[in-house]
Amino acid sequence: MPLSSYHPAPGPGGPAPAPGRGPEGAPSRPRPGAARRRAALGLLAAASLVAAGLPDATPLGVGDRLYPHLGNPGYDVRAYDIALTYPGRNDRPLEAVTKITARATARLDRVNLDFTHGTVRSVEIDGRPAAHVTRGEDLIVTPHRAVRPGTPLRIIVRHTSDPRPGKGGKGRDNGWLRTKDGLVMANQVDAAHRVFPGNDHPSDKALYTFRVTAPKGLTVVANGLPVARYPGTVRAVPDAGGARAGRAVPPARAVPATTWVYRSAHPMATEVAQVSIGRSAVVRRTGPHGLPLRDVVPAADRKRLETWLAKTPGQLAWMEKKVGRYPFESYGVLLAQAETGFELETQTLSLFEERLFATGPYPRWYVEAIMVHELAHQWFGNSVSPRTWSDAWLNESHATWYEELYAHEHAKKSMDERTRRAYSVSDRMRREGGPPGAPKPPSPGNKTGIFRPVMYDGSALVLYALRAKIGHAAFDRLERAWVTRHRDGVAGTADFVELASRISGQDLGGFFRSWLYDTKTPPMPGHPDWKSTYATPHPPAGKPGAKPAGKPAAKPGKGAAKPGARPGKPATGPGKARAAGPGRTPPAAPHGKPA
Repeated sequence: MPLSSYHPAPGPGGPAPAPGRGPEGAPSRPRPGAARRRAALGLLAAASLVAAGLPDATPLGVGDRLYPHLGNPGYDVRAYDIALTYPGRNDRPLEAVTKITARATARLDRVNLDFTHGTVRSVEIDGRPAAHVTRGEDLIVTPHRAVRPGTPLRIIVRHTSDPRPGKGGKGRDNGWLRTKDGLVMANQVDAAHRVFPGNDHPSDKALYTFRVTAPKGLTVVANGLPVARYPGTVRAVPDAGGARAGRAVPPARAVPATTWVYRSAHPMATEVAQVSIGRSAVVRRTGPHGLPLRDVVPAADRKRLETWLAKTPGQLAWMEKKVGRYPFESYGVLLAQAETGFELETQTLSLFEERLFATGPYPRWYVEAIMVHELAHQWFGNSVSPRTWSDAWLNESHATWYEELYAHEHAKKSMDERTRRAYSVSDRMRREGGPPGAPKPPSPGNKTGIFRPVMYDGSALVLYALRAKIGHAAFDRLERAWVTRHRDGVAGTADFVELASRISGQDLGGFFRSWLYDTKTPPMPGHPDWKSTYATPHPPAGKPGAKPAGKPAAKPGKGAAKPGARPGKPATGPGKARAAGPGRTPPAAPHGKPA
């Protein structure tokens, strides 16, 4: 339910009177200053409750096995309306107002929101000031009265959104990524709540409106389509160069600004929200069926990057032949001037590190395949989002599958050979990362650590085995049916098993139990000669727990860990980190980074 269509629930005897009106809808006549005094008293009462500390307020979660405190029970978010004011520098907090339209699904004495790394100015629920306190990474709000199941909720949080790294952090898990000329978002897995308050779990998708004000000369792009742009002013912070040189820095001053408004036409998970602020060019063209395409690139590099940008319409047409119509209202790529080491499938606007497209570091076929990986995620992971983070194998297996298939068809890179090489180290991948359907939890301090090689090549092996078992025709029907049946929704492993069994006419429960949850990789159908050469050795006497030498080859575009990343998720950041992998010729790594 969009914020613009929000209406209070009717009270007994009919609709509630409009705010500021009497019982019959006539304007009320409060004593001069009464409204201001009431507001001040309400804020004072809320502040008193905050100061009291709400000792019984505790962080909650939706029970995700990998991220137990992520998300919050008791309500369903319908829409976010997020206003951000950028001060002209990416080392200063943005002022922000986040409006959340939701519906309670249970009685709520308190409403928990995921939010951290920002300062909360005030909170309102249904137009009344609400007490709030922070516990862990939860913002816990106490409404004026308990919220009944089925009741609509309108929450307004005034806060800051801080792009600076936290204490001891490097900025990889902040949600915001600081670029050479501004900011972009990289919220996967659980960094969106470091940008704005909300229900930060992919199982609760919502519509989004972004209203971003930035100094004139900067370009703002966000998910969805532009709906408005209007002039204004912003208090801009001057550059710090003068202070470093010992000169006094003038105070912030009002400068001309532009407010950009974007709105999504389809629900979206918090992890794939995107806002880009910078000195960017927006390159527009048309895709299949008249689909609006817009690419966001550094303005100075627009001509150099055109040959890459022109690939998207053909890649879209290729994906539509495989799985059906593109599921969203627009598409494009966002090339960021930042050293991320990953790419990320933010909805309708996939995020890439610009240097991936530099001449020389990676073969063209590889870069194009990575572009397809992120594009495939628009169907698998964005339109159909995982019910839990243990279901993320459904996202990555499919994105890796179509990445490999594209390289097979367009660059003659044998999919069978790459799969065979991945199978040869599959037992090791399972040992180090867990089986595809039950990945090991991330290590402390590395929240994106579930994105290990098993999530990519190891999960794609499951699809290769499935196609061999049920046949190519049934597999193709399954792929199309999956993204059609669950479009704009959430789905999990059990849903995929049920649909695959029904379409194939086979009971595939045992097949998936082995391929998704066994510690050892099952035999590959049709390839009895394939072996996983990694075997756990018996530790030598006197050396319990000795580790085998060597590590499996990593794969370009996938990494050991991912802060919200995709193809080649980064070992340290959202997206996918680029490394050489099974079945691929290791491309040269740029800037001395290991492939």
